[in-house]
Amino acid sequence: GLIIFAVGALIACGNFLGTLVIAKDERTYEGSVPLVTFGAITAAIIAVFTLASGAIILIPTWLWSIGYISNIDPLTYKLIWWAMGHSSQQINVSAHVSVWYAVAAIVLGAKPLSEKASRLAFFLYILFLQLASAHHLLVDPGISSEWKIFNTSYAMYLAVLGSMIHALTVPGTIEAAQRRRGFNKGMFEWLRKAPWGNPAFSGVFLSLVMFGFLGGISGVVMGTEQINIIMHNTLYVPGHFHATVVAGTTLTFMAVTYLLIPMILQREIMFPRLARWQPYVFAIGVSGISLFMMGAGTLGIPRRVWDVTMSDAMFPHQYPAAAFLMLTLNGICAVLAAAGGLMYIVNVVASTFWGKKTADAPQAQKASPPPAAPVRVAVGSYGSAETLYIPGTIVLVGIFFISFVLYYYVNWKYLAEVWPLR
Repeated sequence: GLIIFAVGALIACGNFLGTLVIAKDERTYEGSVPLVTFGAITAAIIAVFTLASGAIILIPTWLWSIGYISNIDPLTYKLIWWAMGHSSQQINVSAHVSVWYAVAAIVLGAKPLSEKASRLAFFLYILFLQLASAHHLLVDPGISSEWKIFNTSYAMYLAVLGSMIHALTVPGTIEAAQRRRGFNKGMFEWLRKAPWGNPAFSGVFLSLVMFGFLGGISGVVMGTEQINIIMHNTLYVPGHFHATVVAGTTLTFMAVTYLLIPMILQREIMFPRLARWQPYVFAIGVSGISLFMMGAGTLGIPRRVWDVTMSDAMFPHQYPAAAFLMLTLNGICAVLAAAGGLMYIVNVVASTFWGKKTADAPQAQKASPPPAAPVRVAVGSYGSAETLYIPGTIVLVGIFFISFVLYYYVNWKYLAEVWPLR
């Protein structure tokens, strides 16, 4: 099944790249491809790498399973498998960052602060982002310390640099567009008067915040060789994944759906009020899942076990009561996130099949105000915002860095407590 899926995905990548060649021949765009398309190309390149890694190891493993190959080295298998396994999420990261730029352009008519800087960030993703797979192998024997140190320090720093550039340019792009529209009072009028009632915008901005503060900071901590040891294979790991895959990618794709249904299917969003509330409900639930999973993991709750209490073990381990409180709160937040997901499914299915046909698409109809600029012009043109006056974004990024430094220090403090030097 995995092999068949991989072949289908590879065909999709080929179709996408072939479409770009045709678009170039037909002069659909001038100069370099638009930034949003450039990000999608990044995702496609990482996808090809991911699929190739899967083929390199899954095909021999399949042949081994039916008796044609006598042996598969376990360490080789795990190394190459994670080149596929973790890199699969990097496809999503590149794609959803592209959607952030697209939604900002469509809803606000925003242009990136710097085309060159944003493209450089995507290029760094191609070179270094999938090396984050190394954190799955940090406790494995047989892999050299030099390899582990390089991938969790120098290579990771360059991958993180790409995300840091996006962390500045995406909200900065939004602030510059809002200030250009006249929201210039104080530090944060542009943010207060952003179109929070538009589910496409609110979903994207919430995913940006949660992906950065929850997924980004925890990812750097988990990818550091020394402090990884205190959370490796604990519930902290799926807590991080929920912050990246669900709060980041899933919520972003949910948000852009509210633009795609009127644009592509030319149907109104059937329940606009439900659409306005859905990103908030889903975001609160998912952020709680992530936080409480990571909290439980920090207190030692393992993953991949059927009974975290280990009640039938010969030497049972007693976890602090706070760990079980975290698990309880995680369950409550999971119910809330599931409710947000159900709100999305009901609205999208109903809008797709029974939404009222609209003659003036592409407008987000009652669920959101019309785009600030024609969609093709907004996402298909080259150019920068030509301003670096983004004081609000600078403050927000400063808060992010302070949070990161403090949390990074706290985890080193935890390490010092469980691994004292005498």
